[in-house]
Amino acid sequence: MIKREMYLKKIRNLYDSDLIKIIVGVRRCGKSILMTQIIKELKEKNIDDSHIIYINFEDYSFIDLTDPKKFHKYVKDKIVDDKKYYLLFDEIQNVKDFERVINSFRATLNVSIFITGSNSKILSGELSTHLAGRYINIKMMPFTFKEYLALQDSKNNKKSLDESFMEYVEWGGMPQIYNAETLTERKMYLRDLYNTVILKDIVERHSIKDVNLLNRVVQFMMENIGGVISANSIVNFLKTEKIKVSVDTVLNYIGYICDSMIVNKVNRYNIRGKAVMSLLEKYYLTDLGILELKSSPIEKKVGGRLENIVYNELVARGYDVYVGKTENGEIDFVVDDFDKRFYIQVADILSDDKVIEREFGAYKNVDDNFPKYVITMDKMDYSMNGIIHKNIIDWLLDK
Repeated sequence: MIKREMYLKKIRNLYDSDLIKIIVGVRRCGKSILMTQIIKELKEKNIDDSHIIYINFEDYSFIDLTDPKKFHKYVKDKIVDDKKYYLLFDEIQNVKDFERVINSFRATLNVSIFITGSNSKILSGELSTHLAGRYINIKMMPFTFKEYLALQDSKNNKKSLDESFMEYVEWGGMPQIYNAETLTERKMYLRDLYNTVILKDIVERHSIKDVNLLNRVVQFMMENIGGVISANSIVNFLKTEKIKVSVDTVLNYIGYICDSMIVNKVNRYNIRGKAVMSLLEKYYLTDLGILELKSSPIEKKVGGRLENIVYNELVARGYDVYVGKTENGEIDFVVDDFDKRFYIQVADILSDDKVIEREFGAYKNVDDNFPKYVITMDKMDYSMNGIIHKNIIDWLLDK
Protein backbone atom coordinates (compact mmCIF):
# COMPACT_ATOMS: atom_id res chain seq x y z
CA MET A 1 0.00 0.00 0.00
CA ILE A 2 1.53 3.31 -1.15
CA LYS A 3 1.38 6.11 1.40
CA ARG A 4 -0.41 9.09 -0.12
CA GLU A 5 1.98 11.54 1.50
CA MET A 6 1.20 14.47 -0.82
CA TYR A 7 -2.33 14.52 0.63
CA LEU A 8 -1.51 13.53 4.20
CA LYS A 9 0.93 16.40 4.56
CA LYS A 10 -1.82 18.85 3.63
CA ILE A 11 -4.02 17.81 6.54
CA ARG A 12 -1.67 16.23 9.10
CA ASN A 13 -1.39 19.44 11.12
CA LEU A 14 -5.19 19.69 11.15
CA TYR A 15 -5.97 16.31 12.71
CA ASP A 16 -7.12 17.99 15.93
CA SER A 17 -8.59 21.07 14.27
CA ASP A 18 -12.32 21.76 14.20
CA LEU A 19 -11.94 22.56 10.49
CA ILE A 20 -13.78 19.93 8.47
CA LYS A 21 -11.39 18.04 6.22
CA ILE A 22 -13.14 17.43 2.89
CA ILE A 23 -11.47 15.10 0.36
CA VAL A 24 -13.07 14.84 -3.08
CA GLY A 25 -12.01 12.69 -6.00
CA VAL A 26 -13.23 10.35 -8.71
CA ARG A 27 -14.26 6.88 -7.57
CA ARG A 28 -11.41 4.46 -6.76
CA CYS A 29 -8.67 7.07 -6.81
CA GLY A 30 -7.70 6.04 -3.28
CA LYS A 31 -9.89 8.08 -0.91
CA SER A 32 -10.76 5.08 1.30
CA ILE A 33 -7.11 4.06 1.51
CA LEU A 34 -6.26 7.62 2.51
CA MET A 35 -8.84 7.35 5.31
CA THR A 36 -7.19 4.16 6.60
CA GLN A 37 -3.82 5.92 6.52
CA ILE A 38 -5.25 8.82 8.52
CA ILE A 39 -6.68 6.35 11.05
CA LYS A 40 -3.28 4.65 11.31
CA GLU A 41 -1.60 7.97 12.05
CA LEU A 42 -4.26 8.83 14.65
CA LYS A 43 -3.58 5.54 16.41
CA GLU A 44 0.15 6.28 16.30
CA LYS A 45 -0.73 9.43 18.26
CA ASN A 46 -2.25 7.12 20.91
CA ILE A 47 -5.85 7.96 20.04
CA ASP A 48 -8.00 5.18 21.45
CA ASP A 49 -9.95 3.03 18.97
CA SER A 50 -13.21 3.90 20.72
CA HIS A 51 -12.66 7.57 19.84
CA ILE A 52 -12.25 6.89 16.11
CA ILE A 53 -15.57 6.41 14.30
CA TYR A 54 -15.25 5.34 10.66
CA ILE A 55 -18.17 4.69 8.30
CA ASN A 56 -17.88 3.79 4.62
CA PHE A 57 -21.27 4.53 3.06
CA GLU A 58 -20.42 2.34 0.07
CA ASP A 59 -20.36 -0.63 2.47
CA TYR A 60 -23.76 -2.34 2.51
CA SER A 61 -23.26 -3.03 6.22
CA PHE A 62 -24.05 0.65 6.80
CA ILE A 63 -26.96 0.95 4.37
CA ASP A 64 -29.38 1.86 7.17
CA LEU A 65 -27.20 4.80 8.12
CA THR A 66 -27.87 6.54 4.82
CA ASP A 67 -31.01 7.68 6.64
CA PRO A 68 -29.91 10.96 8.29
CA LYS A 69 -31.74 10.34 11.58
CA LYS A 70 -30.23 6.87 12.00
CA PHE A 71 -26.80 8.20 11.00
CA HIS A 72 -27.04 10.98 13.59
CA LYS A 73 -28.18 8.61 16.35
CA TYR A 74 -25.51 6.00 15.54
CA VAL A 75 -22.69 8.50 15.97
CA LYS A 76 -24.19 10.23 19.01
CA ASP A 77 -24.61 6.88 20.77
CA LYS A 78 -20.89 6.15 20.32
CA ILE A 79 -19.83 9.40 21.97
CA VAL A 80 -19.82 8.69 25.71
CA ASP A 81 -17.37 11.23 27.16
CA ASP A 82 -16.08 14.78 26.65
CA LYS A 83 -12.79 13.81 24.98
CA LYS A 84 -12.26 14.56 21.30
CA TYR A 85 -13.66 12.04 18.82
CA TYR A 86 -12.45 11.59 15.27
CA LEU A 87 -15.25 11.10 12.74
CA LEU A 88 -14.32 9.73 9.32
CA PHE A 89 -17.10 9.32 6.74
CA ASP A 90 -16.41 7.83 3.31
CA GLU A 91 -18.63 8.70 0.28
CA ILE A 92 -20.82 10.96 2.39
CA GLN A 93 -22.95 11.94 -0.61
CA ASN A 94 -24.82 8.63 -0.19
CA VAL A 95 -26.48 10.03 2.95
CA LYS A 96 -29.62 12.04 2.38
CA ASP A 97 -29.32 15.56 3.88
CA PHE A 98 -25.81 14.75 5.08
CA GLU A 99 -25.07 18.49 5.24
CA ARG A 100 -27.41 19.01 8.18
CA VAL A 101 -26.00 16.03 10.07
CA ILE A 102 -22.38 17.11 9.57
CA ASN A 103 -23.22 20.65 10.65
CA SER A 104 -24.92 19.29 13.76
CA PHE A 105 -21.84 17.24 14.70
CA ARG A 106 -19.56 20.22 14.15
CA ALA A 107 -21.70 22.61 16.18
CA THR A 108 -22.55 20.39 19.17
CA LEU A 109 -19.74 17.86 19.66
CA ASN A 110 -16.02 17.86 20.46
CA VAL A 111 -15.00 16.26 17.19
CA SER A 112 -12.58 16.38 14.28
CA ILE A 113 -14.40 15.51 11.06
CA PHE A 114 -13.01 13.99 7.84
CA ILE A 115 -15.32 13.32 4.89
CA THR A 116 -14.81 12.08 1.35
CA GLY A 117 -17.04 12.31 -1.69
CA SER A 118 -17.09 11.38 -5.36
CA ASN A 119 -18.94 14.46 -6.54
CA SER A 120 -17.45 17.90 -7.03
CA LYS A 121 -20.70 19.49 -5.81
CA ILE A 122 -20.31 18.04 -2.32
CA LEU A 123 -19.66 21.56 -1.05
CA SER A 124 -22.65 23.13 -2.76
CA GLY A 125 -25.83 24.16 -1.02
CA GLU A 126 -26.27 24.10 2.73
CA LEU A 127 -22.86 22.65 3.60
CA SER A 128 -20.94 25.51 1.98
CA THR A 129 -23.32 28.06 3.52
CA HIS A 130 -22.75 26.83 7.06
CA LEU A 131 -19.07 26.00 6.67
CA ALA A 132 -17.78 29.28 5.25
CA GLY A 133 -14.18 29.47 6.48
CA ARG A 134 -14.55 26.28 8.51
CA TYR A 135 -13.22 23.64 6.13
CA ILE A 136 -10.28 22.64 4.00
CA ASN A 137 -11.09 21.14 0.61
CA ILE A 138 -8.57 18.74 -0.97
CA LYS A 139 -8.95 17.34 -4.47
CA MET A 140 -7.51 13.83 -4.69
CA MET A 141 -6.23 12.39 -7.95
CA PRO A 142 -5.17 8.91 -9.08
CA PHE A 143 -1.48 8.05 -8.71
CA THR A 144 1.02 10.59 -9.96
CA PHE A 145 3.92 9.14 -11.95
CA LYS A 146 6.10 9.32 -8.84
CA GLU A 147 3.49 7.32 -6.87
CA TYR A 148 3.16 4.86 -9.75
CA LEU A 149 6.95 4.29 -9.62
CA ALA A 150 6.76 3.70 -5.85
CA LEU A 151 4.12 1.04 -6.52
CA GLN A 152 6.29 -0.59 -9.18
CA ASP A 153 9.28 -0.58 -6.81
CA SER A 154 7.17 -2.35 -4.19
CA LYS A 155 6.48 -5.05 -6.79
CA ASN A 156 10.19 -5.29 -7.77
CA ASN A 157 9.35 -4.14 -11.28
CA LYS A 158 12.38 -4.33 -13.58
CA LYS A 159 11.19 -1.98 -16.34
CA SER A 160 13.35 0.94 -17.37
CA LEU A 161 12.21 4.46 -16.47
CA ASP A 162 11.18 5.13 -20.07
CA GLU A 163 9.22 1.85 -20.29
CA SER A 164 7.48 2.62 -17.02
CA PHE A 165 6.55 6.08 -18.25
CA MET A 166 5.00 4.76 -21.47
CA GLU A 167 2.96 2.25 -19.43
CA TYR A 168 1.75 5.13 -17.26
CA VAL A 169 0.89 7.18 -20.38
CA GLU A 170 -1.23 4.29 -21.66
CA TRP A 171 -2.87 2.98 -18.49
CA GLY A 172 -3.00 5.97 -16.18
CA GLY A 173 -2.76 5.97 -12.42
CA MET A 174 -5.78 4.25 -10.89
CA PRO A 175 -4.22 2.51 -7.87
CA GLN A 176 -5.77 -0.92 -8.46
CA ILE A 177 -5.18 -1.13 -12.20
CA TYR A 178 -1.68 -2.53 -11.73
CA ASN A 179 -2.95 -5.36 -9.55
CA ALA A 180 -4.47 -6.83 -12.72
CA GLU A 181 -2.20 -9.47 -14.23
CA THR A 182 -3.49 -9.36 -17.82
CA LEU A 183 -4.57 -6.64 -20.23
CA THR A 184 -8.05 -8.16 -20.29
CA GLU A 185 -8.31 -7.85 -16.51
CA ARG A 186 -7.15 -4.24 -16.71
CA LYS A 187 -9.82 -3.41 -19.26
CA MET A 188 -12.46 -5.20 -17.20
CA TYR A 189 -11.45 -3.15 -14.16
CA LEU A 190 -11.62 0.11 -16.12
CA ARG A 191 -14.96 -0.78 -17.66
CA ASP A 192 -16.39 -1.56 -14.25
CA LEU A 193 -15.07 1.78 -12.97
CA TYR A 194 -16.51 3.65 -15.95
CA ASN A 195 -19.92 1.99 -15.61
CA THR A 196 -20.00 2.69 -11.87
CA VAL A 197 -19.24 6.38 -12.41
CA ILE A 198 -21.75 6.70 -15.24
CA LEU A 199 -24.56 4.79 -13.54
CA LYS A 200 -24.14 5.79 -9.89
CA ASP A 201 -22.76 9.30 -10.12
CA ILE A 202 -24.62 10.51 -13.20
CA VAL A 203 -27.56 8.35 -14.32
CA GLU A 204 -29.02 7.58 -10.87
CA ARG A 205 -28.19 10.94 -9.31
CA HIS A 206 -29.71 12.97 -12.14
CA SER A 207 -32.40 10.53 -13.34
CA ILE A 208 -30.92 10.32 -16.85
CA LYS A 209 -33.22 8.41 -19.21
CA ASP A 210 -31.09 8.39 -22.37
CA VAL A 211 -27.92 6.58 -21.25
CA ASN A 212 -26.82 6.08 -24.85
CA LEU A 213 -26.80 9.85 -25.41
CA LEU A 214 -24.78 10.34 -22.22
CA ASN A 215 -22.21 7.79 -23.41
CA ARG A 216 -21.99 9.54 -26.79
CA VAL A 217 -21.21 12.85 -25.07
CA VAL A 218 -18.53 11.18 -22.92
CA GLN A 219 -17.03 9.52 -26.00
CA PHE A 220 -16.87 12.87 -27.81
CA MET A 221 -15.08 14.44 -24.86
CA MET A 222 -12.65 11.50 -24.71
CA GLU A 223 -11.82 11.91 -28.38
CA ASN A 224 -11.10 15.60 -27.90
CA ILE A 225 -9.05 15.69 -24.70
CA GLY A 226 -7.10 18.91 -24.52
CA GLY A 227 -9.20 20.42 -27.29
CA VAL A 228 -11.78 23.20 -27.17
CA ILE A 229 -15.21 21.70 -26.60
CA SER A 230 -18.54 23.50 -26.61
CA ALA A 231 -22.10 22.30 -26.33
CA ASN A 232 -22.66 23.45 -29.93
CA SER A 233 -19.75 21.37 -31.22
CA ILE A 234 -21.21 18.28 -29.53
CA VAL A 235 -24.72 19.02 -30.88
CA ASN A 236 -23.31 19.38 -34.40
CA PHE A 237 -21.39 16.11 -34.03
CA LEU A 238 -24.51 14.28 -32.86
CA LYS A 239 -26.41 15.62 -35.86
CA THR A 240 -23.98 13.75 -38.11
CA GLU A 241 -24.93 10.65 -36.10
CA LYS A 242 -28.64 11.33 -36.78
CA ILE A 243 -29.21 12.24 -33.12
CA LYS A 244 -31.20 15.39 -32.33
CA VAL A 245 -30.57 17.00 -28.97
CA SER A 246 -30.80 20.53 -27.56
CA VAL A 247 -27.82 22.63 -26.51
CA ASP A 248 -29.29 22.91 -22.99
CA THR A 249 -29.42 19.12 -22.63
CA VAL A 250 -25.79 18.78 -23.72
CA LEU A 251 -24.76 21.56 -21.33
CA ASN A 252 -26.47 19.69 -18.50
CA TYR A 253 -24.72 16.45 -19.46
CA ILE A 254 -21.32 18.16 -19.57
CA GLY A 255 -21.98 19.54 -16.10
CA TYR A 256 -22.97 16.12 -14.75
CA ILE A 257 -19.87 14.51 -16.29
CA CYS A 258 -17.57 17.11 -14.72
CA ASP A 259 -19.36 16.80 -11.36
CA SER A 260 -18.56 13.07 -11.37
CA MET A 261 -14.90 14.09 -11.74
CA ILE A 262 -14.18 11.63 -14.52
CA VAL A 263 -13.42 14.73 -16.63
CA ASN A 264 -12.07 18.12 -15.51
CA LYS A 265 -12.99 21.45 -17.08
CA VAL A 266 -10.25 24.07 -17.47
CA ASN A 267 -11.25 27.70 -17.97
CA ARG A 268 -9.33 30.14 -20.12
CA TYR A 269 -7.40 33.02 -18.63
CA ASN A 270 -6.84 36.23 -20.56
CA ILE A 271 -3.19 36.93 -19.72
CA ARG A 272 -3.22 40.56 -20.83
CA GLY A 273 -6.70 41.29 -19.47
CA LYS A 274 -6.01 39.32 -16.27
CA ALA A 275 -9.47 37.76 -16.17
CA VAL A 276 -10.94 34.25 -16.24
CA MET A 277 -13.03 33.61 -19.36
CA SER A 278 -16.08 31.36 -19.27
CA LEU A 279 -16.10 30.49 -22.98
CA LEU A 280 -14.20 27.89 -24.99
CA GLU A 281 -13.08 25.73 -22.08
CA LYS A 282 -10.83 22.70 -22.44
CA TYR A 283 -11.38 19.31 -20.82
CA TYR A 284 -8.97 16.69 -19.51
CA LEU A 285 -9.54 13.15 -18.26
CA THR A 286 -8.89 12.52 -14.58
CA ASP A 287 -7.21 9.28 -15.62
CA LEU A 288 -5.89 8.37 -19.07
CA GLY A 289 -6.63 4.67 -18.58
CA ILE A 290 -10.26 5.44 -19.47
CA LEU A 291 -9.12 5.96 -23.08
CA GLU A 292 -8.50 2.20 -23.30
CA LEU A 293 -12.29 1.76 -23.26
CA LYS A 294 -12.94 3.80 -26.38
CA SER A 295 -15.65 2.34 -28.55
CA SER A 296 -14.42 4.13 -31.67
CA PRO A 297 -10.86 4.48 -32.95
CA ILE A 298 -8.97 7.30 -31.28
CA GLU A 299 -5.49 8.06 -32.50
CA LYS A 300 -3.10 7.85 -29.57
CA LYS A 301 -1.79 11.38 -29.83
CA VAL A 302 1.11 11.33 -27.43
CA GLY A 303 1.19 15.13 -27.23
CA GLY A 304 -2.41 15.27 -26.03
CA ARG A 305 -1.77 12.54 -23.47
CA LEU A 306 1.32 14.31 -22.18
CA GLU A 307 -0.68 17.52 -21.85
CA ASN A 308 -3.30 15.61 -19.86
CA ILE A 309 -0.62 14.11 -17.58
CA VAL A 310 0.91 17.53 -16.92
CA TYR A 311 -2.52 18.96 -16.08
CA ASN A 312 -3.29 16.10 -13.67
CA GLU A 313 0.10 16.48 -12.00
CA LEU A 314 -0.48 20.20 -11.46
CA VAL A 315 -3.89 19.54 -9.90
CA ALA A 316 -2.43 16.82 -7.66
CA ARG A 317 0.19 19.32 -6.48
CA GLY A 318 -2.65 21.65 -5.47
CA TYR A 319 -2.32 24.39 -8.10
CA ASP A 320 -5.07 26.39 -9.79
CA VAL A 321 -4.71 25.76 -13.52
CA TYR A 322 -6.03 27.68 -16.52
CA VAL A 323 -5.55 27.74 -20.28
CA GLY A 324 -3.72 30.94 -21.22
CA LYS A 325 -5.21 33.28 -23.83
CA THR A 326 -2.81 35.63 -25.60
CA GLU A 327 -3.38 38.16 -28.39
CA ASN A 328 -2.42 35.71 -31.12
CA GLY A 329 -2.91 32.29 -29.60
CA GLU A 330 -2.80 30.38 -26.37
CA ILE A 331 -0.46 28.87 -23.79
CA ASP A 332 -1.28 25.37 -22.59
CA PHE A 333 -1.31 26.19 -18.87
CA VAL A 334 -1.28 29.25 -16.65
CA VAL A 335 -0.56 28.00 -13.14
CA ASP A 336 -1.38 30.04 -10.06
CA ASP A 337 0.22 29.40 -6.68
CA PHE A 338 -1.22 32.08 -4.40
CA ASP A 339 0.72 35.24 -5.37
CA LYS A 340 3.08 33.37 -7.70
CA ARG A 341 2.58 32.16 -11.26
CA PHE A 342 4.28 30.14 -13.95
CA TYR A 343 3.48 29.06 -17.50
CA ILE A 344 3.80 25.69 -19.23
CA GLN A 345 3.81 24.61 -22.87
CA VAL A 346 3.63 20.84 -23.57
CA ALA A 347 4.67 18.94 -26.71
CA ASP A 348 5.77 15.39 -27.47
CA ILE A 349 9.14 16.16 -29.08
CA LEU A 350 10.83 19.23 -30.52
CA SER A 351 11.35 17.53 -33.87
CA ASP A 352 12.46 20.51 -35.96
CA ASP A 353 12.99 24.28 -35.96
CA LYS A 354 9.34 24.89 -36.83
CA VAL A 355 8.13 23.00 -33.76
CA ILE A 356 10.71 24.72 -31.55
CA GLU A 357 9.56 28.11 -32.84
CA ARG A 358 5.90 27.20 -32.24
CA GLU A 359 6.39 26.03 -28.64
CA PHE A 360 8.87 28.67 -27.48
CA GLY A 361 7.20 31.34 -29.61
CA ALA A 362 3.95 30.89 -27.69
CA TYR A 363 5.49 33.17 -25.06
CA LYS A 364 6.23 35.98 -27.54
CA ASN A 365 3.42 38.20 -26.27
CA VAL A 366 3.85 37.35 -22.56
CA ASP A 367 5.99 40.15 -21.22
CA ASP A 368 5.94 39.48 -17.47
CA ASN A 369 8.76 37.94 -15.44
CA PHE A 370 7.02 34.79 -14.24
CA PRO A 371 8.83 31.49 -15.04
CA LYS A 372 8.05 29.96 -18.43
CA TYR A 373 8.51 26.27 -19.25
CA VAL A 374 8.39 24.01 -22.28
CA ILE A 375 7.94 20.34 -21.30
CA THR A 376 8.59 17.54 -23.81
CA MET A 377 9.97 13.99 -24.03
CA ASP A 378 13.30 15.24 -25.45
CA LYS A 379 16.43 14.34 -23.49
CA MET A 380 18.44 17.29 -24.82
CA ASP A 381 18.01 20.66 -23.08
CA TYR A 382 16.62 23.26 -25.51
CA SER A 383 16.28 26.10 -22.97
CA MET A 384 16.61 29.54 -24.59
CA ASN A 385 15.84 33.21 -24.02
CA GLY A 386 15.00 32.65 -20.36
CA ILE A 387 12.44 29.92 -21.21
CA ILE A 388 13.21 26.68 -19.36
CA HIS A 389 12.98 23.40 -21.24
CA LYS A 390 12.36 20.27 -19.14
CA ASN A 391 12.13 16.58 -19.96
CA ILE A 392 8.68 15.46 -18.79
CA ILE A 393 9.97 12.54 -16.71
CA ASP A 394 12.46 14.81 -14.96
CA TRP A 395 9.69 17.36 -14.34
CA LEU A 396 7.29 14.75 -12.95
CA LEU A 397 9.96 13.47 -10.56
CA ASP A 398 11.11 16.94 -9.53
CA LYS A 399 10.44 17.66 -5.87
